[in-house]
Amino acid sequence: MRRPHTPSSAAAGLQIVTWGQRVSLVALAAICLAGCSMPLNLSGKNPFAKLNPFHDEEEVRRNNVRAALHGDGEHSRLIGDYIRVADSTLGFIKVQGIGLVDRLDGTGEDPPDSPYRKILLNELRRHEIEDPATYLAQPTTALVIVTAFIPPIVRKGDKIDVQVQLPDGSEATSLASGYLMPCRLTTHALLGGQVREGRDLALSRGLIMVDSLADAQEGTAGQRRGVIPGGATYIGDDRDLTIGIRNEYRTVRMSSQLATRIGRRFHDYDEHGIQTPMAKALNHTVLQLKVHEKYRENYPRYLQVIRNITLTEQPVERHLRMQQLGEEIKLGPMAEQAALQLEAIGSEAVPVLKTGLGSGSLEARFRAAEALAYLGHADGVPALEEAVAKEPAFRVFALAALATLQDGRAAESLRTLMAHDSVETRYGAFRALSTLAPNDHFIRGLDMEGAFTLHPVAVDGEPLIHVTRHKKAEVVVFGDEQRFQMPLYLRAGSYIMAQGTPQGDRVVLKRIAPGEKVQTREVSSRVVDVIVAASELGAGYPEVVQMLVHAEQQRNLPGRIAIDEMPKAGRVYERPAEDLAQAKAAMNTVQVGSSGLVPNIFDSEEEKLEVEYEEPAAKEENTEAMDASTDFFLN
Repeated sequence: MRRPHTPSSAAAGLQIVTWGQRVSLVALAAICLAGCSMPLNLSGKNPFAKLNPFHDEEEVRRNNVRAALHGDGEHSRLIGDYIRVADSTLGFIKVQGIGLVDRLDGTGEDPPDSPYRKILLNELRRHEIEDPATYLAQPTTALVIVTAFIPPIVRKGDKIDVQVQLPDGSEATSLASGYLMPCRLTTHALLGGQVREGRDLALSRGLIMVDSLADAQEGTAGQRRGVIPGGATYIGDDRDLTIGIRNEYRTVRMSSQLATRIGRRFHDYDEHGIQTPMAKALNHTVLQLKVHEKYRENYPRYLQVIRNITLTEQPVERHLRMQQLGEEIKLGPMAEQAALQLEAIGSEAVPVLKTGLGSGSLEARFRAAEALAYLGHADGVPALEEAVAKEPAFRVFALAALATLQDGRAAESLRTLMAHDSVETRYGAFRALSTLAPNDHFIRGLDMEGAFTLHPVAVDGEPLIHVTRHKKAEVVVFGDEQRFQMPLYLRAGSYIMAQGTPQGDRVVLKRIAPGEKVQTREVSSRVVDVIVAASELGAGYPEVVQMLVHAEQQRNLPGRIAIDEMPKAGRVYERPAEDLAQAKAAMNTVQVGSSGLVPNIFDSEEEKLEVEYEEPAAKEENTEAMDASTDFFLN
């Protein structure tokens, strides 16, 4: 970042001695040497400044802010050079609980005496379970450790993935077919058998999909742990983002200016129709930032745009800057930064962004179209579709942009992309459309009794079935008329079997369970019909996925089954020679995005930055804590 130049020199140091102050000669020599190589008191960070008895750090900050707001010297014009988003609001909060898994097929155990067992017994008594010790002793139950990670910007009522595992030393052998009974997840830690209490943040329950189901290489270890997609409901306070101001600019004036500038670009309306800014200055060091609804599924983009808002700018200056950006948006290697700055300007920049759509560079067209999408303009839909189809490095970001557009052209583009050759593109387009228009006739789902959603998609292309282990339990059948191939014999859990008829065009499903009357369904060999029948007979999401995985292994499917195949960020884009000729300093290859810039619509949450939970009230009231939490702005 460019830093402000505050005049200070060796002469100033000599003047101090002349005034008769007790300054060490060693310190004076250091000051003189420093003065020969760089200006002292850069942004108030001169390590020797405090030796000056007349040094006033607050005055230095005020001068820095005054200069920044006037655009003096080498001060940056962009907000991003004065702030940083606190890691505490970008991280995941770990919550845990001790739970009980039921419905196991004789693979459970009577848990040994331990602090975990005592917690679980107390929980069962809370739910008025008669004779909880006897209940725990059944081979159909097992004690488990339940974990979830609360993501950034979560709201009350949001669904969160749950991880379930048997504790070390447990003699239970498998969680397959298990159902997690209601379990409170709190911020307490489970360390060495010692439990530190905290606050309840989520409630979890649901059918467990064991890890070995998705990865056969997990073996027996994969039977001892699993996931419940979207298996917890968040019950805590909404998580907003926290912005810290760099140490050398921490003043009330700066925090107020930052909140004003951000709020002018991003705002909402309350129930009375009154405009409310998305940014609020809590004190002179910290701002609270709410995420605008347009960026709800891609808050990393939101933060990028905010960093590119100008701290201060006159109309004439903006006009000249937009002219320059209008040239850069047409050049591939320069288009990303130009697009972010134009998006940060807002609707005024739309005509300039549209000129980028006519560029001969795919990179430039994509960047212009992406920014236009977040500004609510669908003119760039063809460029976004082209980026998804042709360039894997741009794919995840182009799909996320299409998912924001309430426009028929965007929906039609996503329907077209569901017939693409790439599996990740097909499911990525489905995920984007289901976010944009959940009830779109093309992908409308059927709620199954087995606690999952079935989406038959009438689309051309190779037959494909996609299932997920993250965020939601769903089966997407690309090619709704695909049929099981005979001969067929499959199981969906321990009690349900599916068998093809001798004629080869029908499938008979039976549920045979101890103490129950045999139930039978006969349906066509369509994959969709068999899934519906299995669910009606009591097959849950894990059992249906198991049936489909086994069908693929036995070559009973006309296509393949995919699990969590989604587009990713951080891929490398190789620029064509013509783009490099337009910007000689540009790199031949560039990494597009990173794990920290994945749109949360496609975030698999594989890499998690864990942070400690902070009470919302404490955040606002404890200024000292806020100062401490933003000390990383010193560098």
